[in-house]
Amino acid sequence: MLDKGKNNFTLWVLAWPIFIELFLQFLLGAVDTLMVSRISDDAVAVVGFSNQLFQAMTTLFMTVASGAGILIAQKLGAFKNLDARKIGIMALSVSTIIGVLLSGVLYIFPTQIASALQLPDRLLPLADTYISIVGGGMVLVAMMSTMSTVIRNTGNTKGPMYTAVGMNIIHVFLNYGFIFGAFGLPQWGLMGVAISTVISRLLAVVILMFMFVRSFEYRIRLREFRLFDKPLFKEIINIGWPLGVNMSCWVFSQLIIYTFIAQLGAIELAARTYMNTLESMCFLLGMSIATGAQIQIAHLYGAGRTKEAYKAAYRAFGVGFIFVGVSALVIYVSGAQILGLFTQDPEIIAIGVSLLGLNLILQPGKLLNMTLGNSLNALGDTRFTMYISLGSMWVIATGMSYLLGLHYGWGLVGIYCCMITDEYVRGVLSFFRWRGQKVLRKAEAQKSESHETGPQSALFEGV
Repeated sequence: MLDKGKNNFTLWVLAWPIFIELFLQFLLGAVDTLMVSRISDDAVAVVGFSNQLFQAMTTLFMTVASGAGILIAQKLGAFKNLDARKIGIMALSVSTIIGVLLSGVLYIFPTQIASALQLPDRLLPLADTYISIVGGGMVLVAMMSTMSTVIRNTGNTKGPMYTAVGMNIIHVFLNYGFIFGAFGLPQWGLMGVAISTVISRLLAVVILMFMFVRSFEYRIRLREFRLFDKPLFKEIINIGWPLGVNMSCWVFSQLIIYTFIAQLGAIELAARTYMNTLESMCFLLGMSIATGAQIQIAHLYGAGRTKEAYKAAYRAFGVGFIFVGVSALVIYVSGAQILGLFTQDPEIIAIGVSLLGLNLILQPGKLLNMTLGNSLNALGDTRFTMYISLGSMWVIATGMSYLLGLHYGWGLVGIYCCMITDEYVRGVLSFFRWRGQKVLRKAEAQKSESHETGPQSALFEGV
């Protein structure tokens, strides 16, 4: 049940459980990569490629979940608890339906999808196995992501964190068993890794559902999942659809960039997958702070505390810059040794090491973009972040990646340079938008009007 106290929405209280949750999800991916590397580098390439595909698919239900999360925090800030509860119920119902449809498509057409996305032919049999099993369980990801988003935006960021701990322990245990034939389990290789992923997610859904139905003042009942409040759902979509377009731009541009990398070769694809694992620590630190700031700012905005909301974004960026900067530096210094844990291929290690210096430049721009972009989203200013994503991601991140990476032969270095430019362009534009305080000033003006008309209205009512 929600604690109505203001302490639930401080940056520290919100951010550290989000970081641990995201870190454990990263750990799940890193353990996958490390254990799958014992099968083959080809298997690693398939897992990395497939995960990009799955992320692309998640944007369809995260459109609803993300919009709902922001609205829930705003409604709770305005003490409209029943509206927040209805929004949570509708978000889970709609996301589950979308997840079922995605599961069907990925289970039936895994090879066709991988082939259409330019995966090398020799990797298609592995992709068929992994995509059909893990993709067939996308409905679990839809439910898990939506429930986690709703629960976090009520101020309870610890619940999803504890769930992530349990999920990771089970996943690592099953991974080891299926890959090496331990604990009496069959030695199923990549198929075993896929099954392990689905089982751990299923258990997470059960635990999150237990928390979800108790997240609001009144417990949610099964029959309420038929509930549909059209005006509230319209509010969700108004905020959510630009977020969905924004997420789609990022994920699909990354997926297309992965197809560019796949054309460079399986070695480059494996190197990019390993680098994703290394970079994730910086990303997770920044993302946890940016997400915590988004929840905090949405709550403050809903409560009418606009000046505090404005300052919160800069405070979050300052804290994040320290943590992300130190993390990027540590990775730069020790990256070669860490890469050696995943692969012994000298060519893959050499490519990875060449990108570590660029990562030092990339991360501050990514943090600026995430923090200020999430702050704008918290106010419902999601169309602005959508517009800049449409321009920058497709022209700079994707279009220039093709030109520099493939056409002019710069390879992964050229692609990284384009990714860096894209993050800084969006980050700087978001900074100037936030600095202009357009939405916050409008909210302040509306609050002033309500104060001025309130007593007068009461006087006329008395007459």
